[in-house]
Amino acid sequence: MIKISNKFSLFLSAMVLSSLSVSASAEKLRLGSMPVGSGWYVGAAAIQKMVEESDSDLDIEILARGGGVANPMVVDAGKAQLAISNVATSQWAVEGMLLYNGRKATNIRSLVGGLNPVYIGAIVRKDFMAENGFHTLDDILSSGKPINIMMKPAGSNIPPVVETILALYDLDKKKLESQGGSIIQVDSSQMSGLMRDKRVDLYFDTVLRGHPTITEISLTGDVEFLDMSEKAIAAFTSIGLTKGTYGKWFDSQTGENIGGDFGTHLIANANLSDDKAYKITKLVVENMDRLSEDFKAWKAFKLEDAALPEKNGIPLHPGAIRYYKEIGLLP
Repeated sequence: MIKISNKFSLFLSAMVLSSLSVSASAEKLRLGSMPVGSGWYVGAAAIQKMVEESDSDLDIEILARGGGVANPMVVDAGKAQLAISNVATSQWAVEGMLLYNGRKATNIRSLVGGLNPVYIGAIVRKDFMAENGFHTLDDILSSGKPINIMMKPAGSNIPPVVETILALYDLDKKKLESQGGSIIQVDSSQMSGLMRDKRVDLYFDTVLRGHPTITEISLTGDVEFLDMSEKAIAAFTSIGLTKGTYGKWFDSQTGENIGGDFGTHLIANANLSDDKAYKITKLVVENMDRLSEDFKAWKAFKLEDAALPEKNGIPLHPGAIRYYKEIGLLP
């Protein structure tokens, strides 16, 4: 009996050691997202859950901070091995342009492109349009009349795009102020009140289905959604956004509208091993139906877009290239 117990004990020890060995071999990969409650956090949590339930030796830890502007630099510095990012801001980071002020993210690569569109849109007070006889965004920005423009503070991806659009109209903060207008940069929590109180006329923001601030403004602000003008399209396409159309997602819309798409992709540090990059790319692409149930925005994902240059903006990681060649998306 003692002999059998010893054998059983040795067997259990071996099993425990084996389990510890497997666990130890699973390297923890930090995945940059945004704070808890954000859409990207939901997406990151969906990836983490999917990886945990797979047979993979990958182990995902979510960084619940950052965002479209911060995440490329977080990955570049190796503080995260992976991150969700905007295609346009990843391009800006690689080139050190706009709000990156010459600081280049040379160590980031793309894994999966075309996750979902993220638009910049223009919203205006109806009575401002009527009082001035305006019909389009071009009418407003070409008028020379006082315009009070609202957007997020510096550090968001919106101000650089708005500044680029204004520049094509020979406008900037100083000139707007000289014409009796202003640029007001505030947090989302203050925006609906400013629009409702008629302290701002024109509002630029990222437009996503169900966006809480835009939903509130649409319900209470007596506003209309404007298509981006040809000049605005020329401005934002020059800095990596693409022209796109977003649906009738809010009560104040009369139909679809033209906006600028920042794009969304999954990025990795260039030093992530080809094997791990291959595995995470394969897992995300092949489980997108499941991931998009947890994060509805990813229902927009199309497999044929995943490896396209315009949907990634920056070079693909060699591990991702290997996977896309394997499934016939790359030659």
